[in-house]
This record gives sequence, C-alpha cells and structure tokens, in this order.
Amino acid sequence: MAGFEVSGRRFRTEADYKAALRDQAKIDKIKTQVNMEQPGEVITLYDEIGAGTYRFETVIGNDFDDEIYELAQNYKRQGYDKDSRLPDGKKKKNRTGQTRKALKDSGKKGVKKEKVSLNEFDKEMQKEILHELKKREKRRKLTVLMCSLVAVLCFGYFGIYYFFSGRAQAQYENLVQLKGDSRLAGTLFREVHHSEDEVIELEILEEYQTLYHKNKKLIGWLKIDDTNIDYPVMQTVNNEYYLDHNFNQEYDKNGSLFLDKDCDVVHRNTNLIIYGHHMKSGKMFGNLNQYSSEEYGKKHSRIQFDTIYEKGTYEVMYVFRSKIYNEDEIVFKYYQFFDAASEKEFDSNMQEMAALSLYDTGVTASYGDELLTLSTCDNSETDGRFVVVAKRVREEN
Repeated sequence: MAGFEVSGRRFRTEADYKAALRDQAKIDKIKTQVNMEQPGEVITLYDEIGAGTYRFETVIGNDFDDEIYELAQNYKRQGYDKDSRLPDGKKKKNRTGQTRKALKDSGKKGVKKEKVSLNEFDKEMQKEILHELKKREKRRKLTVLMCSLVAVLCFGYFGIYYFFSGRAQAQYENLVQLKGDSRLAGTLFREVHHSEDEVIELEILEEYQTLYHKNKKLIGWLKIDDTNIDYPVMQTVNNEYYLDHNFNQEYDKNGSLFLDKDCDVVHRNTNLIIYGHHMKSGKMFGNLNQYSSEEYGKKHSRIQFDTIYEKGTYEVMYVFRSKIYNEDEIVFKYYQFFDAASEKEFDSNMQEMAALSLYDTGVTASYGDELLTLSTCDNSETDGRFVVVAKRVREEN
C-alpha cells in the first residue's frame, strides 16, 4: 500500500495507482509542450482542457486542472489573452503598462506624492490615463458589489445552517423524550408479508410504540454512550429520501440515520448497514470518524442498536476507510455485503475488512454472528467512506 503514491497522493488500489501514473505521464508531456511562462499558451491549454482535449482519470489530473485554471486566470487578470506572446518569457513594456505602473506607484508608501495636472500630458496620454482611471473605478465598484453579494450569501447560508441545526437539535431532543413514552402506546402489531402463505406478526417494543405512531418508517434506534449519537433509525424503499429529510418528514440538510433498503430486520441479514451524513456540526455521523483513534475506539467499543422489535448490543470489531467503487471494479465493496451464503464467503469478507482496519480491536466474528455496519462520508478521497463494523454480543442465559 505504501508504494501506491503519486505526487504526494496515495491510492488504495493498484488500478487507481496505475490510472494516476497515466495522468502524471500525460501532465509531464503537456509541460514539455507548453511554456507556462507564456500567457497565450497557458490560456490556450486551459481552454483545451475545458473542451475535453485532455482527459484525466484521477485526482492527480484534477490538481493539474486547478493549477492551470489559477495560472490562466492570473494571466487574464493582467490583460492577456490566448494570442499573447511575450519575448523571452518576459512581460511586454508598453505605454499602457507604464501608465498603470505610474498609477500604482503613486499609491505606495514611501513614494512622494505630487499633484499632477492632466494638462501636463499630451492628448493621447490624457485619454489613456482617463481610460485607466475609469477601468479602476469600475473594478472598485464591481469588487464592492461582489463582496456585498458574498456577504449576503454567507449570512444567508449561515442563517439557514443554524436554523436547520437548531431545529434539528430541538426535534431530536423531543424524540429522545418520546422514546419510552407510553402515553400513546397500545398493543401494536406489524404485519410483514413475505409470501402468499406467510404472514409474520411482531409486537413493537413498548418504548418505541409512541414514536412508531408518529412515523411508520421508524425501524430502530442507535445510541453510543458518551457521544452525540442517540438517534432514531429510519428505513424506506430507497436510500435517497432520508438523505435530506428528518423524522418528521420535513426537508432537513442533516437528513436522518437510515437502514439500507436491502436490509431486513425480521428475517435478519448477516450484516445491517446504517448510513448517516458526516455533518461539520458533529450531528448525525459527524463524529463517527473519531473511531480512527484506537484510544477512542476502546472507550466507545459498545454500540446499542435496537430494532423496533428487539434490543441489541454490539461490540466494535473493524474500523476502516473505503470508497464507492465503479460497478466493474473487482474489489471488496462493504456496502454490498448483506448476507453470507456460506462460511467460506463470510470468512472472506472478514479477512477483507480486517486487512483494511486501522487497528486491531481483538474482536473477531464467526459464521452465524450478526453484524452492524455504520457508514458515513470521508473527505480523504473522492467518494470516500468511513466505516465502523461491530458484532452483536450474544445474550448469556
């Protein structure tokens, strides 16, 4: 793994590493053909990249794209275009440039300011000076306008952010209070039809009956002691709705914790997968990546996940980083592991996760054990994911 590195970027698979090498070779070739000190060549290269003449496969190419963008924009701000050509890589000294330099120097500290009359210059120079002053004033007004718009947008963004954040906090505090509230509880049964001749009736745990009355998409509750993770877990027919909706089915950028649509808590899967956003505020799974610390993992090794039908305690087994892969990539995809058809398949999946794990927890699993996986986004790479896998603790009789 240590060898899969290109230009300071690390890659998890050999396929990604080879793609990065191809990007780097392409970039090196471009740099031999394009003089980065010539504005016209850089701006032309930027246009070609934008038009798709050069295509990159990895973040190495994205970094180069960003580099060319910044360089091209810098040249454009100086008044160059794709037809510009500087002798020996140096900037042209023309009359307009001298005028700009004079105007610039007049504002510098240590430069003695003298009152100068336009009448001291010829008519052509007067026009050029007035033209430059008008351009400066337009740029100043545009800058003030843009700064004002940015300020309004920023205040609006933070206002909306804190609105949703405050509303979500109040709502979840209320839900925590309703958990265990039996005022609305009755004898509830949930009918689960799996075939024409089979109907399963399961009684919902009393402490979740009131919440279930409020939203029938409730499937359980996740709690990790001494953390902010103490939330209801939802489940619906897709994995999109609760990305941006809360328990009360209102739009909420925090979303909700939700169980993968392919999981079945009645006919229990080998592995139940719960997703949640990695919010900067720490809400949802915003603090899940603290499990990257072995010390933190040891202090928070127990996870409580109750379905609405039964209670469950789990012990942290693996902690690792992964990503969402292309469908045609042949690699272990934790988010597709729901059931193991055989002991061999189960052991193979355990070996894959153990190899990825950031540290050894000392906890292992055997075929027949029930697993719980918590998954959230990870910004260490494109489409990255941070994952915590736990094994259900068997109740002792």
